[in-house]
Amino acid sequence: MGGQVSRTDFEWTYTEEPHASRRKEILKKYPEIKKLFGYDPNFKWIVTAMVLTQFAMFFVMKDQSWLMIFLVAYCFGGVINHSLMLAIHEIAHNLAFGHSRPLANRLLGIFANLPIGFPFSVIFRGYHLEHHKYQGDDILDADIPTYLEAKLFCTTLGKIVWVVLQPFFYGIRPMFTNPKPATSLEKINTATQLVFNALVAYYLGGRVLVYMIGGSLLAMGLHPVAGHFISEHYMFKKGFETYSYYGPLNKITFNVGYHNEHHDFPYVPGSKLPEVKRIAAEYYDNLPQHHSWTAVLYDFITDPDIGPYARIRRKHRGLSS
Repeated sequence: MGGQVSRTDFEWTYTEEPHASRRKEILKKYPEIKKLFGYDPNFKWIVTAMVLTQFAMFFVMKDQSWLMIFLVAYCFGGVINHSLMLAIHEIAHNLAFGHSRPLANRLLGIFANLPIGFPFSVIFRGYHLEHHKYQGDDILDADIPTYLEAKLFCTTLGKIVWVVLQPFFYGIRPMFTNPKPATSLEKINTATQLVFNALVAYYLGGRVLVYMIGGSLLAMGLHPVAGHFISEHYMFKKGFETYSYYGPLNKITFNVGYHNEHHDFPYVPGSKLPEVKRIAAEYYDNLPQHHSWTAVLYDFITDPDIGPYARIRRKHRGLSS
């Protein structure tokens, strides 16, 4: 089964999450960062180009062998779909059209969701904004593994299985830890996706559907771009709960690696997060950081000090306004 992880519980803390206080301090010193707030006008066109690229790939892949389907899904299609997932992350913060046009943001998210294959754009937003507002909360932060996950996948082999199954856990965890009633937009998101999937299967065949959904699942598991799931908040250094990644894969993931900067300033679009770091460099340069998501995955799997328990948690204190 491989080596056993050394932790047997999460890292509990009674301090507030660090981002709100750092945001206030940075803005007091560098008020010009407020000029970066808003949205990226080019973003919607980039997302549209990515979706259309996948649509074109559907026709390329419809008559390919199964080996080619999975190979291209892992190396190309899944990467685009994962990038679209991170586009949906941007859209969740209204960074496509700004806060004055929430419906436009939601509709773009549903459109960006189409090549991914499983509907999550709308429901993701609610849970993700709670992750920001209540980071580490024992109930409200659905990004934290459950006790059952941490206990079951606590060996080297177990961590490999857990990483491969990340899409499964990310999808079902919120339903158990903090279930919410479905909204009208969530139902529209689901219905739109199911109709799209049916049309793809009917007109292009099952191989294209496998390429589409399989690529999404593969690129969320044991895949370099999926390293951000681990790099963002798993405690690689005691006491630090958010980590930035400054490596080349930021180029295709809307700078999600600038994660301390993102949590400090969620109203700044990904394209401008490097500018936040440049302006307030002394706040970020000395924080623990990553430079390779592949190395993050390797270290997570092989290091007995790191595993699903390596997260900072806070006792639930109830909702605030």
